[in-house]
Amino acid sequence: MALGTLGSTARPMTEINMIPLIDVMLVLLVIFIITAPLFTHAVKLELPQAASQPNISQIGHIEVAVQRDGQLYWNGQPVTASELERHAAQIAADAPMTEIHLKGDDAVPYGEMARTLSMLARQGLSRIGFVTDPGND
Repeated sequence: MALGTLGSTARPMTEINMIPLIDVMLVLLVIFIITAPLFTHAVKLELPQAASQPNISQIGHIEVAVQRDGQLYWNGQPVTASELERHAAQIAADAPMTEIHLKGDDAVPYGEMARTLSMLARQGLSRIGFVTDPGND
């Protein structure tokens, strides 16, 4: 406690008395402990029960490859540009959310890839992704 000093000089006390601050803090802590359960009220609901199966749609993907000589492949089968366009139109009509994986050889000119990509997009296929080989850095 800071009641004074033992010396003969009478100076004012410069220490803060912490006891009242601790008392107030403990009283507030007890109040919060008592009132906290009152703030957690829940609404009791009886939800209807339903039995259903999740709707999982398996969307396949089509691989389109372009080689350096301009040869096109549809799922590994060689096709011409007109056949590729016909296949793409058929897929777009049957399942427009089908993913197209577009693969290109390292030496394929950008123009060939751009023509193939724009042809697929013209047919209505919008989920087109480029497939790369991460091992060839």
